[in-house]
Order: sequence, then C-alpha cells, then structure tokens
Amino acid sequence: MTLSEVMKTLDAEVLVENDQLSTIEIKTAFSADLLSDVLAFAKPGSLLLTGLTNPQVIRTADILDIAAIVFVRGKSPPGETLRLADELNIPILSTKYILFETSGRLYSKGITGCIKKVGGE
Repeated sequence: MTLSEVMKTLDAEVLVENDQLSTIEIKTAFSADLLSDVLAFAKPGSLLLTGLTNPQVIRTADILDIAAIVFVRGKSPPGETLRLADELNIPILSTKYILFETSGRLYSKGITGCIKKVGGE
C-alpha cells in the first residue's frame, strides 16, 4: 500500500509533504504513545501511528528510519515538530480517527504490525 493510499484510507491530511507520497510503499506499521516501545519494537520502513506530537517523535522516527508518521485523534503538532520533520524529509499525516480505529483500518487493507507479540512472532 502506498502512502497516498494510506492517506485515503484514513481520510488523512498531509502536514509535511514528501515528493514520494505515491511511491513510498508501506507494508508494516507500529502504534504507540510510548517512545520506548517504538524504539524497542518498530522496524525500519514502517508507518508510525501515534498521538504524541513532540519533536522527540520525529527524532525517534529518524533513528529508526520510519517511512512516515500518522498523528491520530486529529492532533496538531507544534511548528517545531513540523519543521524538524520537513528538515529530515519525514512525511507527516494527521487523521481524526483514534489509534485503535486507525490501526484497524490499515490492518484491514493488508498492513501488518512490526511484531505480533512480545517474545515471538
């Protein structure tokens, strides 16, 4: 599924554009509001779904080579967060769906989680 298709599935708004929205392929996603969980379990190339909007989310995504971030619950990040994402070329989307609904909509379209359960697949 491309990032453009993710955008349509989630009725999402693009907050930070990337010239590759229609070519970035998304196969896995990780949902969390704890950055320690993101660091422990997210995989490179994944889509990060979160309600956190601080600049640390962008830095964490950069470290892990996250493909893009979706802010849930209609969250609007501060300008500092958006500027950093733009500087690091990390696409940012925002959806009004809650985290659970966002995850479910993507899962129903074939996006899988980075892991199925802790301690194994």
